Amino acid sequence: MGYVERASRVPGAVVWSAEPEPEPEPGGGGGGGGTVLPDGCMDLLWSEGRLLVAGPDTRAHRPDGSAPYTGVRFAPGTAAPVLGVPAHVLRDRRVDLAELWSAREVGALAARIAAAADPAVALEALAARRWAARRADPLVARIVAGLRAGRTVGAVADEVGLGARGLHRRSLEAFGYGPKTLARVLRFQRALALVRSGTGHADAAQRTGYADQAHLARETRALAGTTLGRLAP
Repeated sequence: MGYVERASRVPGAVVWSAEPEPEPEPGGGGGGGGTVLPDGCMDLLWSEGRLLVAGPDTRAHRPDGSAPYTGVRFAPGTAAPVLGVPAHVLRDRRVDLAELWSAREVGALAARIAAAADPAVALEALAARRWAARRADPLVARIVAGLRAGRTVGAVADEVGLGARGLHRRSLEAFGYGPKTLARVLRFQRALALVRSGTGHADAAQRTGYADQAHLARETRALAGTTLGRLAP
């Protein structure tokens, strides 16, 4: 799938476009190409006249490669107040936006985007308007920063002044899953970024807090459904 992205005027977000990809070779396997890996993010999507939402993933997702897509990918924890629903409602789901907002409103928005010279710009404008009107949780960015830095869930709970139950509830609403799952996803993404930049598997595992290379390999298989070698050849 041909894929391009750029920074968005929505803080922390990116605007991206993906074109259909050729049919895979027989026996080619998955895990690369257009496969979407868990990253803690949620997306507002436009495809063939439809507005959709991609919720937070706990496993790899391979989208339908036969249709073009344009999307705004929100940073972890920031999409729920824009969409107006708790993130856990959308976990591992792709849904029509009309399931979350009124069909009349979504129809009018879809018509506006379809008529735009550049649907990506129109979709980003929609996201920016909703972003400006959101009621954000002030603790979300601190939770993400702490877990992304590799701190334990208990340490992050202490830093933001929440008990274990309070942190879990806030995480479900903001990220779609609990803080332990978010920590797993963010650590996997850190390790994958290191490997893709040329770091060896064992070194990447050590630098991101895995017990060893085998531990990283198991987590890659669990979250991505494939091997690091296929994700970062």
